[in-house]
Amino acid sequence: MIRGIPEVRLIDHEGKQVGVVPLAQAQEMARVKTLDLVEISPSANPPVCKIMDYGKYVFQQKKKQSEAKKKQKVIVVKEVQFRPRIDEHDFDFKKNHVLRFLQHGDKVKASIRFRGREMTHMELGRAVLDRLLTEVKEFGAPESPHPDVQGNRMTMVIAPIKAAH
Repeated sequence: MIRGIPEVRLIDHEGKQVGVVPLAQAQEMARVKTLDLVEISPSANPPVCKIMDYGKYVFQQKKKQSEAKKKQKVIVVKEVQFRPRIDEHDFDFKKNHVLRFLQHGDKVKASIRFRGREMTHMELGRAVLDRLLTEVKEFGAPESPHPDVQGNRMTMVIAPIKAAH
């Protein structure tokens, strides 16, 4: 008996309702058909069991899971590093990378690394991030209004705008 339950609601191998039958009878019916008795819904009262080929059932479940996995979108976060006193050409070059990533549908983590005395001038890094945001605003928006500062790094995650695709 399945956890001391005397009877189950049975579905035969063709998918037809048999009704509520004693567990021993359901097991015998499965044995006669040389199939397995599989518990489909254990929380129901009485539990629902189905006569089927268990190996085939497991294969179909795995196939459904892999199909669902193929359809889901994987979110990729690309990182682009800036410096507080970045040159104009370098800024434009990295900004174009950010634009390409956003148009592709990836999130971008723009980070500014400070060295030595640059730590006292965090506003320079904030100005670089603000300028980047204004130049890519039609393709992406920041996930949070303020950059995250951890140690010598200031980071901001920019998510793509859906209309950009």
